[in-house]
Amino acid sequence: MNIVNQLKDTLIEEIKAAIIKAELVTEVPEIKIEVPKDTANGDYATNIAMVLTKLAKRNPRDIAAAIIDHLDTSKAHVEKLDIAGPGFINFYMDNSYLTDIIKEALTKGAAFGHHPGDRSEHVLLEYVSANPTGDLHIGHARNAAVGDTLANILAAAGYSVTREYYINDAGKQIENLAYSIEARYLQALGREAALPEDGYHGKDIIAIGEDIANNEPGYASLTKEERIKAFRKLGLDYEMKKLKQDLADFNVHFDNWFSETSLYESGAIKRALETMTANGYTFTAEDATWLRTTDFGDDKDRVLIKNDGTYTYFLPDIAYHYDKIKRGNDVLINLFGADHHGYIPRLKASLETLGVSSSRLEVQVMQMVRLLQDGREVKMSKRTGNAITLRDIMDEVGVDAARYFLTMRSPDTHFDFDMELAKSQSSDNPVYYAQYAHARICSIIRAAAEQGITVDAAADLSLITNDKAFELLKRVADFESTIDSAAEYRAPHRMTNYIQDLASHFHKFYNAEKVLTDDLEKSKAHIALIEAVRITLHNALALIGVTAPERM
Repeated sequence: MNIVNQLKDTLIEEIKAAIIKAELVTEVPEIKIEVPKDTANGDYATNIAMVLTKLAKRNPRDIAAAIIDHLDTSKAHVEKLDIAGPGFINFYMDNSYLTDIIKEALTKGAAFGHHPGDRSEHVLLEYVSANPTGDLHIGHARNAAVGDTLANILAAAGYSVTREYYINDAGKQIENLAYSIEARYLQALGREAALPEDGYHGKDIIAIGEDIANNEPGYASLTKEERIKAFRKLGLDYEMKKLKQDLADFNVHFDNWFSETSLYESGAIKRALETMTANGYTFTAEDATWLRTTDFGDDKDRVLIKNDGTYTYFLPDIAYHYDKIKRGNDVLINLFGADHHGYIPRLKASLETLGVSSSRLEVQVMQMVRLLQDGREVKMSKRTGNAITLRDIMDEVGVDAARYFLTMRSPDTHFDFDMELAKSQSSDNPVYYAQYAHARICSIIRAAAEQGITVDAAADLSLITNDKAFELLKRVADFESTIDSAAEYRAPHRMTNYIQDLASHFHKFYNAEKVLTDDLEKSKAHIALIEAVRITLHNALALIGVTAPERM
């Protein structure tokens, strides 16, 4: 538990003790304290006096006065308090407690704010999972940035997290990929060949076909079945290699790359089907096998095996999620594109038919990103003439800006990505603003070192008295609780909001207080303070996969 939470708990305990001492009631109900929207109204406030009105049979302002009279302000770390409105009690805390957070940050360093391994839940987070049939686009880029940041935050909050990419390598898309490569291969050899109706027209497919034609012309002598089998593997290997490289360059890495084909090979699909049948949720109609998902809120039952004996894409998806559970994961989190919104009810229902609570599956829907340049929407890549890819975004604005901007908004909201703003070196650019705060701190610490002043946790922190310093320290102290809330609500954008707030308060402190002065001891205290801020900024930026430069 961090210092802020300890302070809140102590305050609540002392309010409870004051209520009992004042003999207002014999049994004290839950006491809630909140942070006032206006800092002029104190650090914390409670409505407990109004809650007690009926129980104590007294006016709420009288109850509030009785609580204040019996509160041990020293134990509660309260400097002053007052009564507002109908009976709210406002608490103005003794800010000296905040300097303890400096020592904690300096001691823990890169682990500050984290509490790894504190929770027993195992979370499997599946994200991106794009079909390996072409380049990752801007929608995948948002999915990757949000998914990776959420995984980092969950791990920092103490969850055991597995990051997984589901490779759709057994469906119709891969068949179309193989036939598309075959057509481009034969065309490269000067032969007549038409792309399949649902084929892939991208330049990368042309390049694969030409590369095979130049290096392996012998495929032309194989039977069509043999050639398609070979091109299926070649195409998948080529696309996955490119896809993995793009994600790695985007600072996104997975623990597992799970193959759909493995579900067929391992018998996982058969086992899932047998379980659903044994549980009484499958039935036969129109020569097809169906699943009664309507028993669990779906709008209609779903086909698992078509009348020609082939599987629908739904059946392997069910088997995949059952496999996730069988691997010992307590919580499954999927990041889906907006076009998959209607798929969620049937997927949740399918878990129930397997005897698994659907509450163990959480799905975040990723809304669309609109790219803007010079105020106009950009849909096509200058490089390829096709849709904007992840590689285009990285090349245009850089990895740091791309990850920061794509994580800034709640994933269930539409987002306008202003590429000119992302490239600008001004305080209007949020990632530049945050990174500049870190670089500025590093610059001050270097200047201090030249004067013989180094970071020292034993500095006399009581010399920190500036209000802006205390406001800054409150933000530092909020880091751990921000990680916890971002993890609990699966809301990675809370971390970018926090970074902006922390950077803003550092800049305000820097403008209000000279860090290095003729007073050596006070300078040492200030250096310890800003190093704690630097550590916090560094750790927060790391959670969203953004670097913390020392010079800018």
